[in-house]
Amino acid sequence: MDKGLWKWVSSSTIVASLCCLPSVIMVMFGLASVSTAAALSDTLYWGKDGYWWFRPTVLGIAAIMVVIGLVSYFRNQGVCTLDDVKRERQKVINISLLVVTIAVSAYLIFNYVVLEILGIAFGLPWEEDAFWN
Repeated sequence: MDKGLWKWVSSSTIVASLCCLPSVIMVMFGLASVSTAAALSDTLYWGKDGYWWFRPTVLGIAAIMVVIGLVSYFRNQGVCTLDDVKRERQKVINISLLVVTIAVSAYLIFNYVVLEILGIAFGLPWEEDAFWN
């Protein structure tokens, strides 16, 4: 598949993980204490202190990025009009389902495994809430 599509998908994974990624990065580079980073991730992930809108917003932006990647991919493949989409319906459906599955899987693995393990390794209090417990 097109490299541009995978750039959109991988970027959407990072955008969707912006509730936890800044905390890990700040602790990793010594820019914030563990307690400050934990408070930031709690605020952004759970929507505390009036930030209820943050997580749905980044997830929406990530979804839009996947759609933009799919549209640009299909346009590069010559599927530009609705008639072309109807003619190539099976290809469009299959590739779209594959890309959405990969995007969601990448988000889940990156956010709930990679960032979780890194956060715990750097001292963030995420171990008790980890999915494997």
